[in-house]
Amino acid sequence: MEPQEYFIQLWEKHGTTIFDLGRKVIIAVLIIIAGKIVISMSRKLISKVITGKLVDETLAPVLRMAIQYAIIIVCAIMVLDDFGFNTTGLLALLGTAGVAVGFALKDTLGNIASGIIILFLRPFRKGDFIECGSIMGTVKEIGLFATMLETPDGVFISAPNSSIWGIPLKNYSQNDKRRMEIKTTILYTDSIDDAFKVLNNIVSEESRFLKEPAPQVMVQSLGESGTSIALRAWAESSLYWKVYFDQMKNVKEKIQEAGLTLALPQREIHLVKDEKENEVKDSKTAKLA
Repeated sequence: MEPQEYFIQLWEKHGTTIFDLGRKVIIAVLIIIAGKIVISMSRKLISKVITGKLVDETLAPVLRMAIQYAIIIVCAIMVLDDFGFNTTGLLALLGTAGVAVGFALKDTLGNIASGIIILFLRPFRKGDFIECGSIMGTVKEIGLFATMLETPDGVFISAPNSSIWGIPLKNYSQNDKRRMEIKTTILYTDSIDDAFKVLNNIVSEESRFLKEPAPQVMVQSLGESGTSIALRAWAESSLYWKVYFDQMKNVKEKIQEAGLTLALPQREIHLVKDEKENEVKDSKTAKLA
């Protein structure tokens, strides 16, 4: 039998099956091509979103990977369904496996979920100085599993994201200005008005203090050893510690130059003699004599 006759007979017997199989193969190829196009478009979209600072750079690889695998799974299920496979059982199996993996890795998944929330909501960013429970330091890196910080004395800290997101957090770098409070205590015999004059002169000379909100000088409390006076002023967050340390030194020197005395904690100790003990000592002395 010639090849041409063989193919004619094959087409007559199985033409419908061959046509249906070819149609399925073409549809499968189109699904795969469409999946690749969608993955490529999603990557470009994520890059544009990152450029516009709508999403943190740390989240970009996660989004790319999640979208890519999601599209691959959807395309695979569509191809299998096109070829007549029962995908309902496969979906049920994947769901069961997902639940099992979720229970086994609940702590890890909790850190990942917390990391994604942190990256989306941005309660802090790289370079911010934060305090969270007993943890305090400058943020060096925000990862999916943990956040890396460095303390002021150079100690490295790796904190699980769930431990950071689950409790109240202070971000000292979030706002563009901060208020400082410099306290000093003078003797009760010193003039409060003179102390006010010294502190107000400091305010007028310090250009790094913000005009609004206006600085304040006040009597804060009447302590055990003297009158406590406070200077409250606002400064830019980036200059806060520089201004604070400079003015701590300046206030001490200016107060002393004005003839005022910085009060120190004082305690009075009264010694009381025991009369009976003195009588016993006197009687022993008399016997020896």
